[in-house]
Amino acid sequence: MLIGCDYGMPEVEIDYGLCISCKTCISTCPMGVYGESGGKVSVESPQECIACMGCVGACPVGAITVTE
Repeated sequence: MLIGCDYGMPEVEIDYGLCISCKTCISTCPMGVYGESGGKVSVESPQECIACMGCVGACPVGAITVTE
């Protein structure tokens, strides 16, 4: 944990116009950032994101962006 430094939390976004709800991001993310709500993938714990970009690379349609 970083204390007393200028570290911002990554911003995680899903483009629902592209998302096909394949749930690859859920199974890929080592931190449990993603979940499922109402049959759609959602960003449930964005504060847990470590910006590893695994979800970005794994998404077959490029629906996820992570901005540091």
